[in-house]
Amino acid sequence: MQFHHHGYVSGDPRIQPAAGVGVDRAQELPDEVDVLIIGTGPAGMITAAQLSQFPGITTRIVERRPGRLAIGQADGIQARSVETFQAFGFAQRITEEAYRISEMAFWKPDPADPSRIVRTARPEDDPTGISEFPHLIVNQARVLDYFAEFMKNSPTRMEPDYGYEFAGLAVDDDHEYPVAVTLVHTAGRHEGEQRTVRAKYVVGADGARSRVRQAIGCTLAGDQANHAWGVMDTLAVTDFPDIRRKCAIQSGAGGSILLIPREGGHLFRMYVDLGEVDPATKGAARSTTIEQIIAKANEILSPYTLDVRNVPWHSVYEVGHRLTDRFDDVLPEDVGTRTPRVFITGDACHTHSAKAGQGMNVSMQDGFNLGWKLGHVLEGRSPEAMLATYSAERQVVAKDLIEFDRQWSTLMAKKPEDFADPSELEDFYVSTAEFPAGFRTQYAPSLLVAAPTHQDLAAGFPIGKRFKSAPVVRVCDGIPMHLGHHATADGRWRIYVFADPAEPGAASKVADFAAWIGNAPDSPLAATPEGADRDAWFDVKVIYQQDHTRVDIGGVPPEFKPATGPFGLTDYEKVYAADPSADIFALRGIDRTGAVVVVRPDQYVAHVLPLADTAGLAGFFAPLLSRSERPAGRAFA
Repeated sequence: MQFHHHGYVSGDPRIQPAAGVGVDRAQELPDEVDVLIIGTGPAGMITAAQLSQFPGITTRIVERRPGRLAIGQADGIQARSVETFQAFGFAQRITEEAYRISEMAFWKPDPADPSRIVRTARPEDDPTGISEFPHLIVNQARVLDYFAEFMKNSPTRMEPDYGYEFAGLAVDDDHEYPVAVTLVHTAGRHEGEQRTVRAKYVVGADGARSRVRQAIGCTLAGDQANHAWGVMDTLAVTDFPDIRRKCAIQSGAGGSILLIPREGGHLFRMYVDLGEVDPATKGAARSTTIEQIIAKANEILSPYTLDVRNVPWHSVYEVGHRLTDRFDDVLPEDVGTRTPRVFITGDACHTHSAKAGQGMNVSMQDGFNLGWKLGHVLEGRSPEAMLATYSAERQVVAKDLIEFDRQWSTLMAKKPEDFADPSELEDFYVSTAEFPAGFRTQYAPSLLVAAPTHQDLAAGFPIGKRFKSAPVVRVCDGIPMHLGHHATADGRWRIYVFADPAEPGAASKVADFAAWIGNAPDSPLAATPEGADRDAWFDVKVIYQQDHTRVDIGGVPPEFKPATGPFGLTDYEKVYAADPSADIFALRGIDRTGAVVVVRPDQYVAHVLPLADTAGLAGFFAPLLSRSERPAGRAFA
């Protein structure tokens, strides 16, 4: 974390100086806003958190509840989400309080006595080391709390506006704030009264029964699996030996349990198989009592017993898989002729079972994808055409999610005797680990993702996939660290410059690249607003092949040591060297002649180029930068 560059900071450095709309932020919900977000679930909160880093943009997030969520339904945090939390500054803190999944146990009927269950396998959760971040379990409410803290500490001092329910909207493109949103007060002295808020853009993050989705005419299509599950968060005494280990349990008596230990050392969640649902009595399974769920759990766990002492939360649901036809308000016949004004995210777009732990995780990536794009467009950095990429990118991801969850939930509901191979369930779990961990997403070539013409120069950074961090050593102080962990959710593009073998300070390709990016009129840095720090829009870092002791910081081109803040202080934290014990060039297949890796603000690789292809880099950014009407900039704190 960097601070003091605007003067001495004696308090909590996570609290950024108030700026822009944060300086005089009105507590009352204003009549006109740039972005209005409906719903404070994971998708809405991460969108708001990202936009809170744009001081000149008025963003408000409304919620029909009178206050914060106390008990959330979601709890699985995949490694990709923890990577994302790192960018928002709370990965370490949430990891400390969460339950960490290291392995998963599979229990099946004992062949000698099918009335009893026995452990048959216990594979590692991440045997291939797909991420340096763990797989966690923590209540959704705590995730929202951390995003709320980030927002409140941001330059905009953003906080949710509770007690407002969405009632409808209308779009008038002739108005400066085209979307008129009708809200109803759900609490306080104005309860029941309506008011209208106008916005330039609206984000519907209002859940599976989304009224925003209905308002823009999106269709949610899919099917029901006609299978019911009871889910309960439980404090209990039991002789089941794996109660503090994630388990998939299949019984000979019929029925399955997915056991998820929870944070705190005592709480655990059970998804209990309640069996097939008769379509003729649709919804009847939802009347299943908690006593019936507990009895079914005991039946499945035989010969072990479960003495339930407390149930903080429980529910019954039927598995359904549904996907909306689009993620914004642009009708198919209007694609390419107008840009979106209203977006939907998270459960408003895709619904599925909870057993793969994907809902909250995929929803947050929806919001992360959309938030920075709205910020760039509203600040004037980028053209509105960028907003069309949200629906195009995230709908494909949601479709893959629905298909994966359909397979997983079908296997979980399958009777042991119906498996062709006894190890089919655990084999599926291991072979598909990359998907539930959140790392199979790969965006197709588009305005924001280049074609893989030079992919061979950095094979370990696939274009369109998330930037997989690797160890490096910071040259200025010799501290080993992960390269990607220094990238915060500040809305900036990252340009990682992997140097050629020449000694730092000597004539080289990387020196030529530095001179170009710092001075050429077609360099993306040339779009940076006058008066802003040189790295306000682009974070350019260099990684040398030599050991850090051989890199003379004085010989490093000044473009990799930019001046920052009102005092023009030198930023030394953009110069790195390969770690001899884990060489990033070897780990990520980076060509020794050097390469440039471009990473989007949401951590996805956008381009890979040779060091000498400055024209290619300029050409990639040209349609993404609005150079003609640039607003006054600011330096990121």
